[in-house]
Amino acid sequence: MKKLLIASTITILTLTSVVSTPQAQATNIAQSICEYVAADDKKRMRSFLKMNKLKIRRIFDGIECNGQNLLEFASTSGSVETGSLMISKLPKSVVSANLALLQTGSKPLIDVANERVSS
Repeated sequence: MKKLLIASTITILTLTSVVSTPQAQATNIAQSICEYVAADDKKRMRSFLKMNKLKIRRIFDGIECNGQNLLEFASTSGSVETGSLMISKLPKSVVSANLALLQTGSKPLIDVANERVSS
């Protein structure tokens, strides 16, 4: 009886920790990416994405920084290096759909986005 109680307790604790871990990890990943974009640290962002086996085109829709998508946040933050990286990795259709949002931000980033859409 005692072994059954211990085994069931361990199983329940294991299952609850497995269920809650992905949400916490996703929050940390989003926060880290937002910090790298804000700091315009392209090298660390690329390293972080590679280490976590992530691609910008797969996570772009799921991450918002200060209520803005990643491109808009990079544009308003003046993050030309990380913004240019994202523009080069995203499909042209996504860049062209976000072109209007970039118009209020950084001029070099607008130029990179226009070049990407027109090529």
